[in-house]
Amino acid sequence: MPHVTIEYVIMVPVLILQIFLFPFAANWLMNIWVDSRRTLALQEAGSNLGSTLQQIYFALNHETISAGTVTQKTSVPPLIENYPYNGTATLKAVSESALNSSKILTITLRLKTIGTIVSTSVILGDNVQWQESTFVSNSTNASIIAAKNATDGTITLAFGG
Repeated sequence: MPHVTIEYVIMVPVLILQIFLFPFAANWLMNIWVDSRRTLALQEAGSNLGSTLQQIYFALNHETISAGTVTQKTSVPPLIENYPYNGTATLKAVSESALNSSKILTITLRLKTIGTIVSTSVILGDNVQWQESTFVSNSTNASIIAAKNATDGTITLAFGG
């Protein structure tokens, strides 16, 4: 004959533990999922910005394009899960001798309030310059500005807005 009292002594604490443990575990897993989703969306926006900068550079770098300024509105979302984000970029020369004519533009995006940070890099030519600027996602003038110099063919890139 089974001892019902012993079963209750064993099972009741386990059931009570499950009542409290399940919501905590579900909350923890959802937080991980939400953070991953935000990071992925921010990485996608960074890749989009990098690709747009690279395409503008290559278009202006062609010898048939004369000097001038191009302003391109960005197609990235202004908010990621109701949070705006900022972006900065740094330009540095490639240190390897085989690629010494190239420069790498590293774009860093930061989700405001949350603090999620992602970076993406694009390779550009040796005649590029970066003008210090900040990308503000929810600005109505969020854009990319590129200017080609008539004398030396230098292309200056910057965030607008």
